Amino acid sequence: MLDKQQVDSQLYRDAMSRFGGAVHVVTTDGPSGRRGVTIIAGCSVSDHPPTILVCLSRVKPDNDVFAENGVFALNTLAAEHKPLADAFSGLTKLSQEERFALGTWETVSTGAPVLTGALTSLDCRIVETKDVATHRILFGEVTGIRIGDRLQPLIYQDRRYHILEA
Repeated sequence: MLDKQQVDSQLYRDAMSRFGGAVHVVTTDGPSGRRGVTIIAGCSVSDHPPTILVCLSRVKPDNDVFAENGVFALNTLAAEHKPLADAFSGLTKLSQEERFALGTWETVSTGAPVLTGALTSLDCRIVETKDVATHRILFGEVTGIRIGDRLQPLIYQDRRYHILEA
């Protein structure tokens, strides 16, 4: 039976750390600038039309550039991309320019950077945003898809990376 209790932020974060998730770098480029961020909060919304969502922290005002540009790409990382995951998470303290220099990037349709060698990349045009608590949810209609090789995916759970066999 589930205990009824006051749910504090730390208890909630501890519970959420048990959720395993694919590691992605979400990227944007456009008039407001280029930016990339490591996330696990990205998922499918619908296949008609193909739509995904990503959640970005509103605590970091630099993330406003995603909505301002109106586009993003969700790049799902393979095990070999762990250094990119660390860099785009901010752990390495690299600038955005230095982070992007760690990978090979191209564009598909929107102009958002797409990672060459990603497990999959979904290029999106933002169709809606919604602010909820500390995060902004970006809903993106998929305008381009690139499916990479079947490599070992990079997973994040219990506050650390894991590698699953492909």
